Amino acid sequence: MTGPAVRVDTTSQVPPYEQIRAQLAALIRTGRLVEGERLPTVRQLAADLGLAPGTVARAYRELEAGELIRTRRGAGTRVAALPTGPRTHDADQLTTLARDFTSAARALGADTEDILTAVREAMA
Repeated sequence: MTGPAVRVDTTSQVPPYEQIRAQLAALIRTGRLVEGERLPTVRQLAADLGLAPGTVARAYRELEAGELIRTRRGAGTRVAALPTGPRTHDADQLTTLARDFTSAARALGADTEDILTAVREAMA
């Protein structure tokens, strides 16, 4: 994975494994991580993020359950082909992303109106 970096906010109320899962899922669904792209090993990503390997392993297991990645012995963990057909959004993932954005914006000193304005502008 040479693309966008995954970050974990240890002060967030969102568990680290869920932050990893949500970020990787978003990167895959938006095409920033493409089919066949290799992800770091569990140990490597855990070391990079300063987390326990079990935390990253849980995120990877959930991504596999969601059919976004696949792991094969000897071939590593790779981005899977996105399913074709109608797609519904993941309400839990959306809530997590909104919560993370709001927390980061508040840490910058933004108030509720600033945050809503930023979201409206991003959607335009």
